[in-house]
Amino acid sequence: MKKILTIILTLLTLPPFLGRAEVGPQEGWSSVPIPDAVWERMQGKSYTDNPYIKRSDLRYLRLLHVDKEGKEHVGEMVCNKVIADDLIDIFRELYRQRYPIERMQLIDDYDANDEKSMRANNTSCFCMRIVKGSKKLSKHAQGLAVDINPLYNPYVKVGKDGKRTIQPSNAATYCNRQGKYPYKITVGDKCHRLFINHGFRWGGAWRTLKDYQHFEK
Repeated sequence: MKKILTIILTLLTLPPFLGRAEVGPQEGWSSVPIPDAVWERMQGKSYTDNPYIKRSDLRYLRLLHVDKEGKEHVGEMVCNKVIADDLIDIFRELYRQRYPIERMQLIDDYDANDEKSMRANNTSCFCMRIVKGSKKLSKHAQGLAVDINPLYNPYVKVGKDGKRTIQPSNAATYCNRQGKYPYKITVGDKCHRLFINHGFRWGGAWRTLKDYQHFEK
């Protein structure tokens, strides 16, 4: 009887079982509602009050990834809850296949400055911003787009005057998609294939401009 009571007391002191959606943000492959501490980091940076996207629409992810040297990192990302499961599946498989991602931090660590984040080759998702020259919410503002290794996979647009716009501005070398360099996304590679198979569209396939880093849904 004494032994049974001991077992019962031990079980009562154990923490409750947590499903995948409830796994704490310290764990790999977690997706949770935005924690208070993360929400505070986002204020006035990646998030500003608006009538379109609410805190409840977003999820905070913790994702394991490796860099080109094979060193492991725990990354973090904020996305729309609609694609949270997709991203967990995609990044888990990229990690399993040792696909290199150099850095994965919230864009708030760069004061929500997209240029700074891209120059650092930072992979990110959510950032509240309007599409330039319009009142339309960007896919990033909706939390429905991910930029992967952006320094090595730049945004490139040639204007009617022949002037070329490159983002980030230090990525001119990587506009040559025939070159060989780390972190480059190509048609049919592991990263491209996984995102396409999960229903995302790739900016590298666009006709009027090329956004090689960009996957959206």
